[in-house]
Amino acid sequence: MPKGVVDYEGLKSPQSQALRDLQPKAGRPFNLTKIGHVVLMSTDLRRSVEFYTGVLGFRVSDVYPETMMKGRMVFMRCAADHHGVALVGQAPGNEGKPGPQHELHHMAFEVSTLDEVFSAREWLKKNGVKVEFEGRRRAGCQVAVEFRDPEGHWLEIYWGLDQVGPNGKIRPPQEWRECFTLEEAVADAPPGQNVRRQR
Repeated sequence: MPKGVVDYEGLKSPQSQALRDLQPKAGRPFNLTKIGHVVLMSTDLRRSVEFYTGVLGFRVSDVYPETMMKGRMVFMRCAADHHGVALVGQAPGNEGKPGPQHELHHMAFEVSTLDEVFSAREWLKKNGVKVEFEGRRRAGCQVAVEFRDPEGHWLEIYWGLDQVGPNGKIRPPQEWRECFTLEEAVADAPPGQNVRRQR
């Protein structure tokens, strides 16, 4: 669209209004509080990490080697959350040259309570959404359910992401507790993660 053009008729069109009128389904038992983190694919992991750290000021929290994640994975923070952006190497691309965006690895949404993660799992199933993963992965130690949107984008609803204080101290890998159900994540919590449910 050309600079400075405001299509007043298009803004008022039935198609625009129909999208504007869409509302959340009633009875949803959880409330997303923020976009928690975005995981992007990278064709040149070092170049990308240098950009996010050197140019944008992110700090590296954790790094997965090739043996843990094909292409390696770098978790970075710009605040207290363990990661706000993570990068996964080996995106399909132009032999390491910058180019168009190739792939979103996943996007995550935070909820306020552990109970909401359990409720989200049931809500997704009730609405015909296949849960691709549930439990706790490794770095960051959040409890989550993961699923895909209708276009196939990988999404996550999570609670309990590690926080990093001003001293920069990160939870050591020896304290990670990988689990493959929400129930197991509650039963095998890492030190300091309060997984007491309200319900």
